[in-house]
Amino acid sequence: MHEDLRRLMACYVYAADHQRWADLAALFTLDGRFTHRNVDGTFARPLEGRGDISTIIPATIGPDAVIIHHLFSDEIDVESATSARGVWAMEDLITRPASTDETGEAQFTAMHGFGHYRPRFAKIDGTWYIAELNLTRLRVDFTY
Repeated sequence: MHEDLRRLMACYVYAADHQRWADLAALFTLDGRFTHRNVDGTFARPLEGRGDISTIIPATIGPDAVIIHHLFSDEIDVESATSARGVWAMEDLITRPASTDETGEAQFTAMHGFGHYRPRFAKIDGTWYIAELNLTRLRVDFTY
């Protein structure tokens, strides 16, 4: 079971790094939720359901981005045969061409982040899915 959950998280970062957004969203339950906290503890917009996950993440990252994720040192707690939780230390790097937003403000060209993924997993019809994924940030470095 633990290895199935490690593989699921590996599939998540692979899909993200290859910008396969439909594949990434399919790793979540139909009503799956993705939320993250900024370094200061504030919440960014929660994504609810596969539709949000497959469209808002790529829109936020922007076109022509290169995305790299690393996962480290997992802790997995099995709650039942169909429920588990975990914590993964993570690092991500996003690079993208220079651009501005609709107000003319420069957008970052590189982001290097560090933190933790805290997934809640659900097993449905014999398959593990991410029911909820929370990302907390310890540090984020931006280049403009």
